[in-house]
Amino acid sequence: MASRASGTGKAAKKAPAKKAAPKAAKAAPAKKAPAKKAPAKKAAAKPPKGKAKAAPSPTSGVLKVLKACWLGLAHAVAGVFRGIGRSGKALDPAHRKDGLALLLLGLALVVAAGTWSNLQGPVGDLVEMLVTGAFGRLDLLVPILFAVIAVRLFRHPEKPEANGRIVIGLSALVIGVLGLVHLGCGAPGRGAGGDALRDAGGLIGWAVSRPLIFTVGEMLAVALLVLVTVFGLLVVTATPVNAIPQRLHAAGVRLGVVQPVPGYDDDVEDDEASRPSRRAHSMRKEQIEPALAEKEALDRRRTARKGKRGAGTQQPLPESEAGDGAERTLDAVDVAAAAAASLDGAVVNGIQPSPVVADLTSSVARSRGKGRRSPSGDATVPGARGESAGGGDEESSGRTPVPDLTKAPAPPEPTELPTRAEQLQLAGDITYALPSLDLLERGGPGRSRSEVNDQVVASLTTVFTEFKVDAAVTGFTRGPTVTRYEIELGPGVKVEKITALAKNIAYAVASPDVRIINPIPGKSAVGIEIPNSDREMVNLGDVLRSAESMDEDHPLLVGLGKDVEGGYVSANLAKMPHILVAGATGSGKSSCINCLITSVMVRATPEDVRLVLVDPKRVELTAYEGIPHLITPIITNPKKAAEALQWVVREMDLRYDDLAAFGFRHIDDFNEAVRAGRITAPEGSERELAPYPYLLVIVDELADLMMVAPRDVEDAIVRITQLARAAGIHLVLATQRPSVDVVTGLIKANVPSRLGFSTSSLADSRVILDQAGAEKLIGKGDGLFLPMGASKPTRMQGAYVNEQEIHGVVEHCKAQMAPVFRDDVTVGQGKKKEIDEEIGDDMDLLCQAAELVVTTQFGSTSMLQRKLRVGFAKAGRLMDLMESRGVVGPSEGSKARDVLIKPDELDGVLTTIRGGGE
Repeated sequence: MASRASGTGKAAKKAPAKKAAPKAAKAAPAKKAPAKKAPAKKAAAKPPKGKAKAAPSPTSGVLKVLKACWLGLAHAVAGVFRGIGRSGKALDPAHRKDGLALLLLGLALVVAAGTWSNLQGPVGDLVEMLVTGAFGRLDLLVPILFAVIAVRLFRHPEKPEANGRIVIGLSALVIGVLGLVHLGCGAPGRGAGGDALRDAGGLIGWAVSRPLIFTVGEMLAVALLVLVTVFGLLVVTATPVNAIPQRLHAAGVRLGVVQPVPGYDDDVEDDEASRPSRRAHSMRKEQIEPALAEKEALDRRRTARKGKRGAGTQQPLPESEAGDGAERTLDAVDVAAAAAASLDGAVVNGIQPSPVVADLTSSVARSRGKGRRSPSGDATVPGARGESAGGGDEESSGRTPVPDLTKAPAPPEPTELPTRAEQLQLAGDITYALPSLDLLERGGPGRSRSEVNDQVVASLTTVFTEFKVDAAVTGFTRGPTVTRYEIELGPGVKVEKITALAKNIAYAVASPDVRIINPIPGKSAVGIEIPNSDREMVNLGDVLRSAESMDEDHPLLVGLGKDVEGGYVSANLAKMPHILVAGATGSGKSSCINCLITSVMVRATPEDVRLVLVDPKRVELTAYEGIPHLITPIITNPKKAAEALQWVVREMDLRYDDLAAFGFRHIDDFNEAVRAGRITAPEGSERELAPYPYLLVIVDELADLMMVAPRDVEDAIVRITQLARAAGIHLVLATQRPSVDVVTGLIKANVPSRLGFSTSSLADSRVILDQAGAEKLIGKGDGLFLPMGASKPTRMQGAYVNEQEIHGVVEHCKAQMAPVFRDDVTVGQGKKKEIDEEIGDDMDLLCQAAELVVTTQFGSTSMLQRKLRVGFAKAGRLMDLMESRGVVGPSEGSKARDVLIKPDELDGVLTTIRGGGE
């Protein structure tokens, strides 16, 4: 046997050698081997002539047959099981749930037979060992538990989300009850035997109660197990603790024991009914109802049509079968249009629909004309607008009209309830109603393509062809101001070839303001932004009506504009947390400030946001004088503005004192705790805690402040921007002179968000955005928005709000509430400081000193000694007298004092000094 096996092995080893020889012969020419060596290889492959060829083993054939039969049988069996698995996956989920319920019902029958009766045999012994041994005396309830779960699966197969809750609740309930039963039966241990455990709480009861008795004692173990039982019962019944009285009352009403109280149980039922809808969708109720109403109307119409056809009633159809198919297609399009419109927020909010929704709506409107067809079958819509105005065709056919997404929705019917859910109860008995968005105008539908865009695409293609650059225009996105064309490069083409053609591209499209983006964020393409010859205006009302703005409830959300891709841009000032707005004269900076203030007035009450407006130019912000959001009158004096910034620093410190005292890290947490009543003032304190409003400080011209008191203004701004985020204080700094002496390095380092409009030079663009780009903007609201955390700015067209809209919103706010000003914001505003001591005989010297200090703008005691030829004591007294009258600032050691009066105000100061001395 050994020799036979060895012979078989040698034959098996030689067989591959024979097959490998031809492959080696074929591979020889490929390796360009010498022709003389080929016969040697063939000779080597042949077996030696002296040895005889081994005879094949008679068992090898039998083994091959057995192997083939075994593999065939294995494949057949595996195919059967794989088919069963695939069929099981293809089984309807409802059938699978019914199968599980039937399995539980069968288990309930088997367990009932083993526990309720004396079932003999191995099954009865298994039930007694598992069920009775584990559950003890409560083994009689196990079949009922299985049956209840099976019935629930039969009745509610569509609620799988509650399975986890029920499993957790039943587990806690079983553990708690079995533990209590085991304790009530004397808590027998394992040494008492299996019969003693089965007569008590079983193995589960012993495993639960024994550790508790050993660690905390028997009394405390009972209390803990009662709590576990109550928890399981509440989880199974989905009853929160605060709803227990209502549930008990409702149960008593059902049993007839308690008289029903109107409205007592409504809150719990409404809460339970509204809970799934809140989880399912976060949109407002007004946005969902129009789409649901239209979908229900379409379903009723489709059901009626099917009922007529199913009954066999032969009625003449208005169209052919092809027309009927087209009508069914329109029904599907109606549902898709309604759903997309509701998701896009266009039905209620009145904003411009997305391109997909616009196409669906336009196709439905075109196909809903008269329904006339030409002999060729093409639909024609002659006078579609006039026919739809009549309304007779739609009413007679019973069709639900498609809402026009580009028009304002019809005003809602008046009801007794408040028209706006945002009405808030302020301190006292004041009800403040926010202004309606109807006060802001609506813009027209945006254009997605024009003939100018096609001409630009042709010009770009010509430039690439002439300069032999393998690139193509693959698409474009049209914005209100510029259109961004996407350029894809061929293989092996450098991006520098496109950027080197910037001047040639500008020449071809006849526009000097060409901006190349390399690459477009999120795409493997180069973007070329070219201004539109037909620009579009972006209204602030459309931005605030967008779905993103309506879904956000934060009071500091403001509308900014519209980006290149046609999407509305809004920003939360609380997340900025401070923003720098800069640009040349006429670039749109003032319009942006108006949009920020108007957005705050439309979305926030005076208890939510308070404003500090600084307007050194005196005419930009006068329209907002007297609104209730102001914490002080509009500040126009740069010196008073510096004092207001110092007050903001003091207010920030006071807020931080409260946060530290009560242990909160953000003003939102503190306000929430105050409203919930979780914190109160310390005993003996007469202070009444109230929520802090957000404080928004808007400086319309930073350059004027930096000219008057650069050191104080910069110190205050830096301290506010460093610390005021958690205190709810936010800055908006605007300037039309973005130079390094106005926007210093410290200010830039602490103001992370930037909004740059058109600038006159590359240096100004680098000051605002820390990169180039603003010098290529085309003005009139065209800007680059760089929020905190973004690496590249977003090009956008700033929103616009006209004077009539501002006037309407301001008048509405004034009619709701009068402003309440703080007297300590600007120290000395409207008041004259007390004089520390009498001037006496030094009136002439004081006037000379004041004139000398104001004209030279240098407040130095040693200078007064030299110029007036007085001693150090006299010069120091003169300086203190000027400080008490607001001519110079306080002493700062050896430094010269700040001069607070400009030379053109000298005459008024001298008159005040002489009048005070008399």
